[in-house]
Amino acid sequence: MSDVPEITPEAVDAAVADALAAVAAAADTAALKQARAAHQGEGSPLATLNAQMRHVAKEKKAEAGKLVGGARGRVNQAFTAREEELKAIEDAEKLEAERLDITAIASRTRSGARHPVVLMQEAIADLFVGMGWEITEGPELEHEWFNFDSLNLDEDHPARQEQDTFYVDPANRHLVLRTQTSPVQMRTMLEREVPIYVLSPGKVARTDEFDATHLPVFTQAEGLVVDKGITMAHLKGTLDHIAKQLFGAEAKTRLRTNHFPFTEPSAEFDLWHPTFKGGARWIEWGGCGMVNPNVLRAAGIDPEVYSGFAFGIGIERALMFRSDVQDMRDMAEGDVRFSEQFGMVV
Repeated sequence: MSDVPEITPEAVDAAVADALAAVAAAADTAALKQARAAHQGEGSPLATLNAQMRHVAKEKKAEAGKLVGGARGRVNQAFTAREEELKAIEDAEKLEAERLDITAIASRTRSGARHPVVLMQEAIADLFVGMGWEITEGPELEHEWFNFDSLNLDEDHPARQEQDTFYVDPANRHLVLRTQTSPVQMRTMLEREVPIYVLSPGKVARTDEFDATHLPVFTQAEGLVVDKGITMAHLKGTLDHIAKQLFGAEAKTRLRTNHFPFTEPSAEFDLWHPTFKGGARWIEWGGCGMVNPNVLRAAGIDPEVYSGFAFGIGIERALMFRSDVQDMRDMAEGDVRFSEQFGMVV
């Protein structure tokens, strides 16, 4: 027992002093926890003195117990007080770190921008709605009959070849990715009574190269009118009105003879762009013509009573003309920095 400390006031005071010094030196609750283990845990000086009580003579136990118990009480009280103090400090620091200034302007993430092709499509649609037309939509995965046969494209027409059209397996279902929005016009003629004044915007697909002036998937807006007494003059007036609304009062269109199975007579139409970068000029814009009588018959409309016109314009080309976009690939690659140049309005 020679290596077991004797219970004396000096030994007890030394153990208490060391414990209180450790309490004062603890800078945070983690350090205090380590100090508590060293000075109150098993094997600590005070714990060792308390264990020595079993060897104290009976007549001296009360005095020794009072001495050791009082020391342990003082040390425990010091640890408890310091723990509360450190916890209060750490809670205050945590609250300060998480503090929010509700009077400050909130930080906001970038909201991005709507795609300019979508905005261009909506701008064109709004013009036709303003004229009293309706906007119609249809499926992008279309049956061959709607995409070709009903539009007077016979089975050996070049547009029906795989090098021009995306066919969908299995072949016996006769499904294609629509090459134009004209199938929507046929569906409209089959579903509605005349007169018909509709615009059909939407995505179409063709096996074109992905380059500065071509996209394999692009956006069209096709117009259709079927009524009594419709002539090419109505078509030309409509095209001129849209040109002026989109490109200025000096804009106009001209027609050049062409051939499309859907229309007869048919024409390509050009846009006179008065504010084109580099100088005013004529630019090819789309195709048009009077609805072919065969197409009217396929829709159950009597061509002896009704006539109509149709036209199609490329939305991406309209955006290029209007906003001086030089490369169509910028419209398809999804870089938000491209869209942000236009903000929310084209």
